[in-house]
Amino acid sequence: MKSNKPYLKSVLFLFTLLFFYSHGAMAGNGITLYTPYTYITVPPGESIDYTVEVKNYGSQLKDVEIDLSGLPDEWNSSLKAGGYSIKRIAVLPGEKKTVSLTLNVPLKVEKGKYNIRLVAKNYDVLPIVVNVSEEGTFKTEFSSDQINMEGHSKSNFNFSTKLKNHTSEKQLYSLLALPPRGWNVAFKPNGRQATAVEIEAGKTTNISVEVQPSPQVTSGSFKIPIKATNKYSSAELELEVVIKGSYDLELTTPTGLLSANVTSGREKQLELLLRNTGTSELRNVSFSSSKPKDWEITIEPDTIPVIQAGGSTKVQATIKSADKAIPGDYLPKITAKTPEASSTASFRIMVKTPLLWGWLGIFIILGTLGGIYYLFRKYGRR
Repeated sequence: MKSNKPYLKSVLFLFTLLFFYSHGAMAGNGITLYTPYTYITVPPGESIDYTVEVKNYGSQLKDVEIDLSGLPDEWNSSLKAGGYSIKRIAVLPGEKKTVSLTLNVPLKVEKGKYNIRLVAKNYDVLPIVVNVSEEGTFKTEFSSDQINMEGHSKSNFNFSTKLKNHTSEKQLYSLLALPPRGWNVAFKPNGRQATAVEIEAGKTTNISVEVQPSPQVTSGSFKIPIKATNKYSSAELELEVVIKGSYDLELTTPTGLLSANVTSGREKQLELLLRNTGTSELRNVSFSSSKPKDWEITIEPDTIPVIQAGGSTKVQATIKSADKAIPGDYLPKITAKTPEASSTASFRIMVKTPLLWGWLGIFIILGTLGGIYYLFRKYGRR
């Protein structure tokens, strides 16, 4: 009698195979999630795009709910199919659908491995490992060795600042300022005016910040906040400008009249009025002139030691025309100036012919007429 052991072994193997197959079918329930890249190493700030296949091995339509598990709080993700954000997807028997999973690793993140699971609820789990290669941060630093400057209202204040990108990625920063009304602020990264600057990871860029006060500014202390910002990070710096006072000067005449007559080769004296129209005293006011060729202009005194704010003083200007100046209008200019302010007065000087030459001309004409009359009387009857 033959032994039944081989037959029994075959039956036991068949039952075991059916048991494990049915157990696996119940566990997967006909749905499998698949992506080829389940372990990826990236730096901070990186975005990872996965293509995930949802396969239906069952014999019925499956409406699958898909979600992420284990995603760190500061991370962002999106799940899309057909261009739409999804939470569920339906798969026909024997078919597969493709979904796109995007993981955004933040800039500020610790180095290490992060275990994330893509879950097809009640069906399958796809483990994903993201290995962050280095410690990350989104810190940006805005600094300056000198954040306070002092000067007068017509000064341009130039601050030297540094902007450092502490992140692990190249960043594009917008440059913004909030100056007082009427003020002007210009950013010049690497010497060129711009409203944005791009900085490589871990690098520093020198930025010149030029501040121009309003023409109507009064004395006082003024704050100018400046900012470098993008969607990941920002940094602020507060500059300060101290206006000691405004400096302004006006050169005119006591009557306001800036015209005169002069005879060719003669002198003309003009009284000038110098006003300090600013809010700070002016020191060491000097004079210069622009004049026609061979003319002379002198100012007495030629230097004013000090003019108090709101005060005025008078000086004497002597203008001498050239000896051979022909009659007509001439436009000499006189400028009063200090290192802080200046004012120019333009004069209209009319040059006239000397009276002697006028009488001489009349005598010549009369003499000519007399000569003609004499000749007519003497030879007219012949």
